[in-house]
Amino acid sequence: MIAPINAEISGEIVSQLIPEGVDPSIPNVARMYDYYLGGKDNFEADRAAADQVLKLFPETRSAALENREFLRRAVRYLVEAGVDQIVDLGSGLPTQGNTHEIAPQARVVYVDYDAVVCAHARALLAGSNVAVLQADVRQPDRLLEDLRELVDLRRPVAFLMLAILHFIPDEPEEGAGAYEIVARLREAGVAGSHLVVSHAIDARPDTTPEALEIYRHATASLSLRTKEEIARFFDGYTLVEPGLVYPKDWRPDTPPERESSVGYAGVGVKR
Repeated sequence: MIAPINAEISGEIVSQLIPEGVDPSIPNVARMYDYYLGGKDNFEADRAAADQVLKLFPETRSAALENREFLRRAVRYLVEAGVDQIVDLGSGLPTQGNTHEIAPQARVVYVDYDAVVCAHARALLAGSNVAVLQADVRQPDRLLEDLRELVDLRRPVAFLMLAILHFIPDEPEEGAGAYEIVARLREAGVAGSHLVVSHAIDARPDTTPEALEIYRHATASLSLRTKEEIARFFDGYTLVEPGLVYPKDWRPDTPPERESSVGYAGVGVKR
């Protein structure tokens, strides 16, 4: 399940990495996100679904880019804080400026449940300090068992959960809910461990139901939450400045141009 491979494979031939049993005609939320970011690792079904979302929420693409920039700034903060173990949960398809590139000295583990994502990530990523783990965060006990072989949970670790929790309901039919998952990760981490979260909100109630319907036909449905509900994920953590804010407002390198966003982001540390 972990196999960094020294290989360079173009995103244009991602179709050659489709594991048996995976249906590329079903829109995949990771590949849709890649499309929002301008990537090439997506199929026609992903692009069609993503284009439907963009018609309803034209700001989705800029929001995805803002989220990516937030990840980079948050990882830089983690490095400066001395964290050298980072677990990127729901990591999605590799893109430029990914976690391991920002924190080259850290032990980075990319985790995703999607077989296509993991196959492509293993092919693209190289380096003794990077691993790819196919696992489902909705099974936190098994996830933590697998992670113990890859990181030392006796030392501080950062759990990145960017744009993943809004795909997990509070009480799913199977597995653990979003708050239970985060609680288990918090319990597993020692003092000095971090939680990094970005999460979508209901920014346009009049058209949101149509967008939710699109995702219901993809590999994961959306569970949008309010700012107060997102803040609950940081119970047991101390939010670092500037707290829970729009992703573009979290320690920006330059003054942000937009005044609003479609989600919130924050970084917490366990004391």
